[in-house]
Amino acid sequence: MTDFNDLGLPKTLISRLEKAGITAPTPIQSGAIPHALEGRDVMGLAQTGTGKTFAFGLPLVSRLMSYGQKPEPKTVRGLILAPTRELAGQIRDSLMVLVEGTPMKVGLVVGGVSINPQINRVSRGTDIIVATPGRLIDLMERNALDLSATDFLVLDEADQMLDLGFIHALRKISQWLPEKRQTMLFSATMPKQMAEIAGTYLDNPERVQVSPPGKAADKVTQGIHFIAKAEKTSLLIELLDAHRDEAAIVFARTKHGSDRLMKALVKAGYAAAAVHGNKSQGQRERAIKAFREGETMVLVATDVAARGLDIPQVRHVYNFDLPNVPENYVHRIGRTARAGMDGAAVAFCAPDEVDELKAIQKVLKMTIPVLSGRPWIGAEVKPGQKPGQKPGGQKPKSKGPRRVWNGGGKPGGGKPGGSKAGGGGRRRGGSGRGKSAA
Repeated sequence: MTDFNDLGLPKTLISRLEKAGITAPTPIQSGAIPHALEGRDVMGLAQTGTGKTFAFGLPLVSRLMSYGQKPEPKTVRGLILAPTRELAGQIRDSLMVLVEGTPMKVGLVVGGVSINPQINRVSRGTDIIVATPGRLIDLMERNALDLSATDFLVLDEADQMLDLGFIHALRKISQWLPEKRQTMLFSATMPKQMAEIAGTYLDNPERVQVSPPGKAADKVTQGIHFIAKAEKTSLLIELLDAHRDEAAIVFARTKHGSDRLMKALVKAGYAAAAVHGNKSQGQRERAIKAFREGETMVLVATDVAARGLDIPQVRHVYNFDLPNVPENYVHRIGRTARAGMDGAAVAFCAPDEVDELKAIQKVLKMTIPVLSGRPWIGAEVKPGQKPGQKPGGQKPKSKGPRRVWNGGGKPGGGKPGGSKAGGGGRRRGGSGRGKSAA
């Protein structure tokens, strides 16, 4: 289906979409919306940046439009659970486009801010609440919210909820929900534990899958630099210098590492900010707002920003540290190449990140093109060989990292493997890296 009119949505809702410049459904929307409008449970699987929010938001708002009366005090008709504050805020903002000009109320319930204003808002009754699990439980335990009349439940980015350890929180929340309800679950990947969530929350769901789980966005060109950990910052500054006027997100593994890297970039003359779990909600919102509006050109973040940031002007993503969870690599690089645009994703791999790289390439089902440096010992695994083992099955003795330069592509910024993510080739005093135009 190539037209929202074919999906069975109300004309008034389609008019709001057109006013927002949205004229055609994405594949996940075309597949999920008709089933959701029929009241069926839905499991939607699609890569990041494909329009999952409207895939559940449009049928949810459409069905709530028929109620014709305000919700009772403390009750909520539609509950959307998201793993992070940023994603929850992004969903809320998207839904506000759909309910504009109507009496429908969309509330946001997240941690990091005072709970009392949230209690006051939900006390009057809410049509839709977008919440993170922890803060929702806080409200429930204070008897500030009643889920007994909740007719619709949405679990967005359910795989990340598993990664962040929310499985026990989800079980607790399920005890407060009525058995008779419509549930929609959306995710970009399908880990094994997802079967437990699906079995607990969904009733004979329609499965809608528009791309293989773990598949990276088609318009993201990828590349990797094999580089010593101590040299990562100077290489990042070189690469950022090639596109100072283009927005970039840099992913680090830890909160303190994000702050250190952000300070190094500011010292080097970049307008940079950091976003991670130690920041207050206000700090995170201000940093993202400045980045969205172009006041800040580089956002350094942990995986708290790997999902939910829909900023089309992001042209570059750098994996300064490779993620421990390989699926998070897919979500990270999905912050670029959004809204039909192209984007580049560049990763750095130090000797102690070889196992993370192997896991990522297994999820991607591809080898990331090398931009500079030669893969560290053990970076390539033969069939039947376990990571860290010699072909004979024995683990090699540690002799420290071995670094061999191979040029990383054509001299003067060539594009190895057809990648647009950057080139290499300029030897720098034995540092083992070259300058990339990424």
